Amino acid sequence: MNENVIDVLIYLYEHYMDGEGAVPDDQIVLEDELVQAGFPKREIKKAFDWLDELAWRQGSLDYRRAPNQSIRIYTADEQARLDVESQGLLLWLEQNAILDPFSRELVIERAMALDAAELTAEDVKWIVLLVLLNQPGQEGALELMQDFVYQGDAGILH
Repeated sequence: MNENVIDVLIYLYEHYMDGEGAVPDDQIVLEDELVQAGFPKREIKKAFDWLDELAWRQGSLDYRRAPNQSIRIYTADEQARLDVESQGLLLWLEQNAILDPFSRELVIERAMALDAAELTAEDVKWIVLLVLLNQPGQEGALELMQDFVYQGDAGILH
């Protein structure tokens, strides 16, 4: 099985984070369940570290909801890992008020923290979902993003 960190994160989201099931209190129990589901221990550890870093960044950044009219210029490294489709997706999500500039930057930072050489737009959708999951005041954006991930464009273009 060639599972990666994104696959572990998707599994965790679908089984625990979307409100369907309770997360085990003990991380060892959760790790054992992920191993039983076929994920390599190395990728599980990376996923846990990725989520810990996300939680730390969400809690440590000064979050202000100020209007932002700036344009995001991607670095060469970001362009290499986030293709034009992914960059367009992030712009579209921001233009449609699903992402704000703070969330967009957190998504890009978390995408770059993955060890994948290139991320697809589908990978970016899941990263957005995970970023929005624990952001206060983003419940509406999270719901729209869930519709987008599970139903496609039709789910959010009411």
